[in-house]
Amino acid sequence: MKATQLMTKNNFNLAGTLVFIMLTLLTTASHADVITGRVVGIADGDTLTLLDATNTQHKIRLSGIDSPEKAQPFGQICKKSLSDLAYGRLVAVESGKLDRYGRAIGKVLVNGQDVNLEQVRRGCGWHYKKYQNEQSLDDRLSYNSAEVAARSGRVGLWADAEPMPPWEWRKAERK
Repeated sequence: MKATQLMTKNNFNLAGTLVFIMLTLLTTASHADVITGRVVGIADGDTLTLLDATNTQHKIRLSGIDSPEKAQPFGQICKKSLSDLAYGRLVAVESGKLDRYGRAIGKVLVNGQDVNLEQVRRGCGWHYKKYQNEQSLDDRLSYNSAEVAARSGRVGLWADAEPMPPWEWRKAERK
């Protein structure tokens, strides 16, 4: 094969690969659904219920964070914090998947404010690093910085000498 033929063939393969990558990125970005409605219930510091325009209820699990369970120290405080931020308000939820309980997992926005991030800033949740690769790079960095600041400022649950992460608390409760 001549060098020019080889270069043309390689350029074609490279172009095809780039087109595939672009289409994959566009398709992935478009998989995020937006659910809008009024928040009508708060289960705990990272779960709420919203009612959409068709009166359909949606259980929403806040993405990127894990808040103390209600029976844990700071559980009720973090539930109240989420209530103060979102209860009765119109929200938009950017969601791309469901969890094993059928809840939409998403970023909750009230007037453009990221409620999930605010919960972490208030010391009402850990940045849930187990799932951080499902977040955008900007969100990953923001949530991580918010947790570091809350920890160093001993804000919310970080005022406790040794706060137990909810995933460890749930595991201990199952035993």
